[in-house]
Amino acid sequence: MTTESPVTDAWLVVPLYNEAAVIGDVVAAARTRFPHVVCVDDGSTDGSAAAAAAAGAVVVHHPFNLGQGAALQTGMRYVLEQTDAEYLVTFDADGQHQVEDAAAMVEVARRDDLAIVFGSRFLDERTRPGLLKRLVLRTAVWVTNQSTGLRLTDAHNGLRVIRRDAASKLDLQQNRMAHATEIVLNLGRTGLPWAEYPVHVLYTDYSRGKGQSLLNSVNILVDLVFN
Repeated sequence: MTTESPVTDAWLVVPLYNEAAVIGDVVAAARTRFPHVVCVDDGSTDGSAAAAAAAGAVVVHHPFNLGQGAALQTGMRYVLEQTDAEYLVTFDADGQHQVEDAAAMVEVARRDDLAIVFGSRFLDERTRPGLLKRLVLRTAVWVTNQSTGLRLTDAHNGLRVIRRDAASKLDLQQNRMAHATEIVLNLGRTGLPWAEYPVHVLYTDYSRGKGQSLLNSVNILVDLVFN
């Protein structure tokens, strides 16, 4: 579906917190298709910002850790205020997202005139999160769908394409994992056209150690209930 040409009308927005071991490679790989990447360094203490900058990303700094929701809000504000990009792509810093999936999602948004494309790891069989994690994530999807009125298959996938008009309507207040539901709620309220797209989330030993564990999935449910 996709070509190998650079995606010049979109910026990747990457929340960044203590990912110095991998962020250089993540940014370098991303820039093979997306020349424009902004990383929001959310108070890292390990040299993440320098590694991201060395790989070619624009780096915006938080003076201390504010949480992933706040980092996304800062990154989206940067793109809206400092660039003329038509699309923003939210993209994780730990290497679990695939650049080709992101490029394909932008192409679908263009082709079908969509304001939002949500990545879903449950539309095909490539992603294998494990039975218990899958159960917890499915429960999170049900809770999110009940609260937002949308009907997603994967509510907590960090890979999303958001058109400029939709991004301008986002106002994230939740800084922990509940921000993912808040994004869905905000986007749903815009009434703009959306779709899901099958993506491959790659769970590595590193990504599991950095927060993709079953415990982290349970924390998603806790945040949903208490926020």
